Amino acid sequence: MHKKEIVYSGKALDEAKRALIFIHGRGATAESMLPLADHLDLDDFAILAPQATRNTWYPYSFLMPADKNEPWLTGALDLLDDMVGDLTKKGFSSEQIYISGFSQGACLSLEFAARNARLWGGIMAFTGGLIGEEINTENYKGDFEGTPVFIGTSDPDPHIPVTRARDSARIIQSMNAQVKLEVYPDIGHTVIPEELDVANAFVLS
Repeated sequence: MHKKEIVYSGKALDEAKRALIFIHGRGATAESMLPLADHLDLDDFAILAPQATRNTWYPYSFLMPADKNEPWLTGALDLLDDMVGDLTKKGFSSEQIYISGFSQGACLSLEFAARNARLWGGIMAFTGGLIGEEINTENYKGDFEGTPVFIGTSDPDPHIPVTRARDSARIIQSMNAQVKLEVYPDIGHTVIPEELDVANAFVLS
């Protein structure tokens, strides 16, 4: 299970106007997300990067049956819920809270947001999709109330099928989010400047 080990950057929580929960990918670290944050418009943000136990939020592909990734997946979702609760106690409304991640962290960002749909500040998923062998829409509830959601991915990507990214965008849009899906040809499993530009303009502006 995942401990609450968080790397902080950006503004102090008592000075920030907004907060970003920034989730790393498989095999990475919380610290590895901070250079990416330098390319996003986060001047008034507190940045909170959680660290997964053994650098992995769940052990198998996000396309495996969900129970294969338990109890790690539920532990990761519970950690995010706990972090949101802490931010709420600090005075942040959900509209001031943003959630983002790369790869496994992007999948976790979308899954958490869809299970807890409300008016968030924004969601940015750099190469990700909703979790499960089949998408179980019964897990998802609430109304995004126009929350901007950006999903960027490669076609093809070695880990994230573009069909899953498209299906995820469609489901989240049906929950009343403003969704922008950008599919880039043959960029590989990475984040490119064009994605960051879209995220800045669509979500963070």
